Amino acid sequence: MEEQEINRKRKNNHQEFTGFNNGGGDGNEQDNDLLELSLSTAAAANKVSFPVELVTSAMSFPVVPYQREQLQMVSQPSLMETLLYQPPPSLPLQLSPNHSIICPSQELVLSSSSSSSPPVAVSGVGSVTIPVPSPGPGPGPSRPIRVRRNSTNALREGQSETVPPPYPWATSHRATVHTLNYLLSIPIPTITSDVQCKRCERQYEMGYDLKTKFTEIATYIAQNKESMHDRAPSVWRNPVLPKCKFCDQENSAKPVISDKKKSINWLFLLLGQLLGCCTLEQLKYFCKHTKNHRTGAKDRVLYLTYLGLCKQLDPNGPFDR
Repeated sequence: MEEQEINRKRKNNHQEFTGFNNGGGDGNEQDNDLLELSLSTAAAANKVSFPVELVTSAMSFPVVPYQREQLQMVSQPSLMETLLYQPPPSLPLQLSPNHSIICPSQELVLSSSSSSSPPVAVSGVGSVTIPVPSPGPGPGPSRPIRVRRNSTNALREGQSETVPPPYPWATSHRATVHTLNYLLSIPIPTITSDVQCKRCERQYEMGYDLKTKFTEIATYIAQNKESMHDRAPSVWRNPVLPKCKFCDQENSAKPVISDKKKSINWLFLLLGQLLGCCTLEQLKYFCKHTKNHRTGAKDRVLYLTYLGLCKQLDPNGPFDR
């Protein structure tokens, strides 16, 4: 009875095993590998030797003669073993005692491929010759630098920086007046010039007290210079003209300005705060011959003209830009 039961179980196991092999297909390669591994383990335990030809046909490389006790079956790694495989840790690099890094007394010689340049020796590394390519031909010779001539500062042919003084308070240099101390020491206390009424058109001579008017202008500049921002204020740009002494018309006596720039009465226009009656070209003429910046709007050039004339009268005053 027990033997029949054992035979029936073996028959069922054999049928299940046969059906498993027939229905597994290619998807159960991992289970087949495990089965082969178990069979090989059982065979090694029972010291069962396989023919060399069988192992050689299963493996595509020659088999070295082996002893029966050291026989090990070689099987293909499973998918799980491939995923879990870790490479062995790499060992540190072992350098020879004669390596160039260990022996820093040797030198590296940098030699150029051109025989004209000498080799360069660098201590601290091994004796190695590294060719350094010679530089190629450079660009051709550059053009000579041309010195730009400032034609705006150059005088025209026949002109000179010195002219006969047009007024007693003017110097022989263009657009330049004497200092205040010099004029008061001569003495020249009053600065005069011609004016013309815009209403009655009568022309007459008018004068300003030098010391009084200059003190008034210098005080105004000292108090308002910071707020001007290098620009002439409105009282300079649009000056109030004097009253005509014939028709008593307010804001009517306009200064007579010479057509020749070298003959302009700059000191009279300063003391009457009438420099705003000049054109931009006339103001630029003053800045040109007094070495002042003369580009920009009229309010900027006018501001520089006021400060330039005050600086001529009082070189130590607060009239720097």
